[in-house]
Amino acid sequence: MRLTTSRKWIGRKWRPRLATVVVAILIMVMALPLVGLFFFRLYENQLIRQTEAELIAQGAAIAAIYAQDVRDAGIAPDKLGAPMPQANVGASRSANPGRSIDPDYRPIEPRLDLASDYVLPTRPAAEAATADPAFAAIGARLSGILDATQKTTLAGFRLLDPKGVVIAGRNEVGQSLGEVEEVREALAGRYASALRLRIPDQPTPPLYSVSRGTKVRVFVALPVAVDGRVVGVVYVSRTPNNIVKHLYGERGKVTLAAIAILGGTLLIGLVFLRTVSRPIYALIDRTQRIAAGDRDAIRPLDHHGTYEMAELSAAFLDMAEKLQARSDSIQTFATHVSHELKSPLTAIQGAAELLRDSGSAMDDAERRRFSNNIVTDAGRLNLLVRRLLELARAENRGPSGESTSIAAVLALLPVDNRLAVRVEAGGDLTLRISAENGAIVLANLFDNSARHGATQVSVTAANAQGRATILVDDDGAGISPSNRARIFEPFFTTRRDSGGTGMGLGIVLALLKAHDGTIRLVDSERGTRFEINLPVV
Repeated sequence: MRLTTSRKWIGRKWRPRLATVVVAILIMVMALPLVGLFFFRLYENQLIRQTEAELIAQGAAIAAIYAQDVRDAGIAPDKLGAPMPQANVGASRSANPGRSIDPDYRPIEPRLDLASDYVLPTRPAAEAATADPAFAAIGARLSGILDATQKTTLAGFRLLDPKGVVIAGRNEVGQSLGEVEEVREALAGRYASALRLRIPDQPTPPLYSVSRGTKVRVFVALPVAVDGRVVGVVYVSRTPNNIVKHLYGERGKVTLAAIAILGGTLLIGLVFLRTVSRPIYALIDRTQRIAAGDRDAIRPLDHHGTYEMAELSAAFLDMAEKLQARSDSIQTFATHVSHELKSPLTAIQGAAELLRDSGSAMDDAERRRFSNNIVTDAGRLNLLVRRLLELARAENRGPSGESTSIAAVLALLPVDNRLAVRVEAGGDLTLRISAENGAIVLANLFDNSARHGATQVSVTAANAQGRATILVDDDGAGISPSNRARIFEPFFTTRRDSGGTGMGLGIVLALLKAHDGTIRLVDSERGTRFEINLPVV
């Protein structure tokens, strides 16, 4: 009934099965490398910034050469472009407030961000136009420099005149790029950069689908200034380096790494299954069998897996053994109780029925005899009930944390004229038990000795490694060998006719167990000797 109630209570809330949790963890382990590829965007963004910085440096060098050639050519001012905005100088100063900057310095920092910048469409095609002959001549002289530079840097260079017409660069000389957004900004004297979708010259590898950076090309437009006016634009572009390209080049090693990850994950799952999952399910099955009454199930598991699981299994089996022993003890105890109570109850019932049915025909002596029998058996019942309550209290009484000595315990006991009690040694030894409980233990032992004909009892105590060994000796009749194994059983007594209940030593045993103590019968040359073991303070 309780098991069914517990299962209903557990079923109120959804909980994942252990196998589900394990599979989820394994999937996460396998997914971590794939998820890590998406974090490459941070690295890709750095690569784009690096590419922009390199293009700025290359473009600045070409712009300086182009500006010098314009000065040397002596081109008329009316052929130059728009004036350079003065805000550029102010911006440079405000960017470095603690430093004096020459107005001719215009540092440019990379500003592209793959995560936030909008990726523009591919660059618009150049339009037909006519370049100024003076600028076209300069472009022709610089074409060789641009071609040689492109072979080393892999960047695409376009040199534009003040109207945006290409005067140097492959395939587009004499065509206008003035309508391109970043070029318009540069022709107005402002630096501009952009991310644009690139036109691939070969099929994209499948692995590139996880990367955004492989699909873009960085474009940088630097205005070229002479005497404060725009004389042209250096338009540079390049596809940034990408880590995915490197991974694709090492696809054989990446495949081996994936196989290693998969194998490692399966190995983790196998280890987890063998060391955790299987022992848990075996323990659950063992629990269900024990609950169904299978005594053979109270045995260690075939495989524990881990130290903690072995400890859990041992604790569970220990609990199961104790519960089984308690169940057997309760069953045996109930049988003994019913037997012990049945005899006096039967005698009382019989005497009462005789008095009821034949009491008028009896003389006073007979009625008195039957009445005395009823009183005697009722007194025995009362004694049995009282001893049962004492046994129950002893079994449920836990350590109180108090301490006492043998001398203090003896001082609580009433004077018994039947016995002479003598403390041989260790009377002041401090025991981890309360004086009240200690008095119950010794009182039952002394009463047992007196009822077996003892006249003297000696008590000896000694301390050994934090525990006290207490010997209680008497000079009584002793215990026969046939009865030695049963003296601690409830209701076992050899003095039933004289009113013995057989529960005194059971109360002593239960009380000592509650205080982490033990008691046993040891051999003695004369009388009876009990050895008590208790922790000391």
